[in-house]
Amino acid sequence: MTSWSEGRTVRIWIICRRELQAAFGSVVAYVLFAVFLLLSGYFFYSDLIFMLLMASFTPVIGLWQWVFLDMRLVVLLILPLITMRLFAEEKKLGTIELLWTYPVRDVEIIAGKFLAAVAFFLLMLLPTAIPFALLYAYQPFDVAPLLVAYLGLVLLGVAFISCGLFISSMTENQVVSAMVTYGILVFFWFMTWNEEAANQATLRILLGLSLFDRFFNFTRGVIDTRDVVFFALFTAFFLFLTWQSLASRRWRGVP
Repeated sequence: MTSWSEGRTVRIWIICRRELQAAFGSVVAYVLFAVFLLLSGYFFYSDLIFMLLMASFTPVIGLWQWVFLDMRLVVLLILPLITMRLFAEEKKLGTIELLWTYPVRDVEIIAGKFLAAVAFFLLMLLPTAIPFALLYAYQPFDVAPLLVAYLGLVLLGVAFISCGLFISSMTENQVVSAMVTYGILVFFWFMTWNEEAANQATLRILLGLSLFDRFFNFTRGVIDTRDVVFFALFTAFFLFLTWQSLASRRWRGVP
């Protein structure tokens, strides 16, 4: 049992490493990296200036909430462009059939690609901590709410990645993959905007399904286990759909 689990871990790691090498072997990855950092830095700067003018820096109450509410938009913009290639590119190039000839299971392929995208996302997030570190050096603050906000952003990003991975498994067109992923994620953002069009019972259900409303508590430094469970279930659901998408090739006659 131990050797079997170790073998599975090795295969997942090989696929993950393969995806990261392919990503960083393209100039697109560095462009996305730069755009993400540029936008994140801009929002931090503009929100900090706003808080300085409004609160005179004694203290900067609510800065994390403003910054991370803006950063969620950057994550929404960038992540579908990362996930769009995970399966779609391999389908278009025909390398997915070659991958299926290897002694790897669909679950291992999904896990490897998913972890590679998550690792890429975490690498993008790391430099965003530099402005916060510089601010702390000038004006010490409680780092706990900041860490909670980062946790929420990671959970939100992982949920986005799982959705994008599923859509990428459904098509060989990367543009279609990105656009459909944008559509689904924007729907989960806008679904609670028109409160007057729904009764209170329906609105409570929509609020419970809204990714961005679930994220709001984290920006205030609050960890609600219900929000953590929701993000975990959302991610697991789309990973399950991805597994089903790959498994469907069997009844479609694809080896």
